[in-house]
Amino acid sequence: MKDVVAALVHANQYLVIGYFLALNTVYLVLLALAGRTIPRLARRRRLTGLDDLATSPLTPPVSIVTAAYNEEPTIVESVRAMLALRYPRHEVVLVDDGSRDGTFDRLREAFGLVPVERVRPQEIASQEPVRSVYVSTHSVPLTVVRTANSGKADSLNVGIDLASHPLVCMVDADSLLDEDALLTLAQPFVADPLHVVAAGGVIRPVNDSVVRHGQVVEPRIPRGRLPRIQVVEYLRAFLMGRTGWARLHGLLIISGAFGLYRRDVLVEVGGMNADSLGEDFELVVRLHRHLRDRRRPYRVEFIPEPVCWTEVPDGAGVLARQRRRWHRGLYETLLRHRRMLLRPRYGVIGMVAYPYFVLFELLAPLLEVWGLVTVAAGFGFGLISPALALLFLLAAFGYAILLSLLALLLDELGLHRYRRLGDLAAVAAAAVAENLGYRQITALWRLQGWWASLRNGTPVWGEMTRSGFTGTTPLDHGSHATVPETTGPAGPSRQPDDDAPPSGRTAAR
Repeated sequence: MKDVVAALVHANQYLVIGYFLALNTVYLVLLALAGRTIPRLARRRRLTGLDDLATSPLTPPVSIVTAAYNEEPTIVESVRAMLALRYPRHEVVLVDDGSRDGTFDRLREAFGLVPVERVRPQEIASQEPVRSVYVSTHSVPLTVVRTANSGKADSLNVGIDLASHPLVCMVDADSLLDEDALLTLAQPFVADPLHVVAAGGVIRPVNDSVVRHGQVVEPRIPRGRLPRIQVVEYLRAFLMGRTGWARLHGLLIISGAFGLYRRDVLVEVGGMNADSLGEDFELVVRLHRHLRDRRRPYRVEFIPEPVCWTEVPDGAGVLARQRRRWHRGLYETLLRHRRMLLRPRYGVIGMVAYPYFVLFELLAPLLEVWGLVTVAAGFGFGLISPALALLFLLAAFGYAILLSLLALLLDELGLHRYRRLGDLAAVAAAAVAENLGYRQITALWRLQGWWASLRNGTPVWGEMTRSGFTGTTPLDHGSHATVPETTGPAGPSRQPDDDAPPSGRTAAR
């Protein structure tokens, strides 16, 4: 037995250490690229021309499309926040995806909804027909569509189909946008309307932040250990990962919680894929593939300033289901579009970004678990010296902690979202704590998702319990929603844990 362990250890020790050094060095390069972008944006913040955009008749109108399922406690405040965004002309198209609670009743009472006859263009196919369409009598641009429960992706397709403006912003029903988020995200489309086809913004955890009237008035670090560590993940993923990839023109992910697209391009590619577990990741990959195959010039942008605040899981059960689904969605999307891998016709996407996601996102949990097992076994059998074990810990964990702390520093110097010194200290401590158990268990969850996909197992989400927003208004304080899930012939009926998936030691979908 010892000889077998010795052979495995000697064959893998330097391979695993080299892998982690390469992985974290890639992150360091992305961080360096982001470090050149974010401070420059911060210096130009007062010169961005948002006031001009907010009053210009030439600013392209936007349709905010959102799918809601059993969101009764917070839906009215969420819609009011979307309608109150500073933007010259925008509408909200909300698709009630067969809610079984009082979601629609709350909307009807708050906005005076009345039924209307409206013919759906059917430019994008969906599995469920529209049951009824309502508009508000309160002089607000709100359309509410009722459908049978068919899942988030299918509901978004209905909303895109009924959207009347050239730009479509997809937002989760339980998310909150900064007042100028839509204006900021629309800037690339105004600057280059012919080539920019999609743009994404930053997602941040809202847990325990102070929310009033649909706005985050005081960002705070969550009190819970799991949400606090997720703050570190999101900082690293968005400020380091996506900002860096956008600089390289290799961005493959725009969060489903906050993304802006040209509607004509969405229609051209067929909208969201209702059969995909990572529908937002798959959409962006498909956009790249479609436009590259036709040799059309285009740009996919990421703007690190506009923030979408969303509630992240605060329990291990929901978090485990989320990470299993994210990794399963990652694997299935990479498999579906595998012909892009190492194909020069796809440029940076095929030659750099796609291989990165295979080597350093898909395979990362497998190699991390394998490395821990072999190093622990080798150390236990006396086959690895303390110096070599220390080298492994520094390559796998010390380097990662350093990158997380640098991402926090970049956020503080460039964006300065958290103003309390105690919050910054808490995030720094969470960056260390992330590597002491959390990272290892999430790697196991991601492997379980991958294994379920290989076995063609049925996805199961169970329930998502929301703690609600902290604030002073009745709907902000202490709301509590339980979202039951069912699985039908078309797959999971709903994805309650569908806030934005980070990339960078967390699965990307």
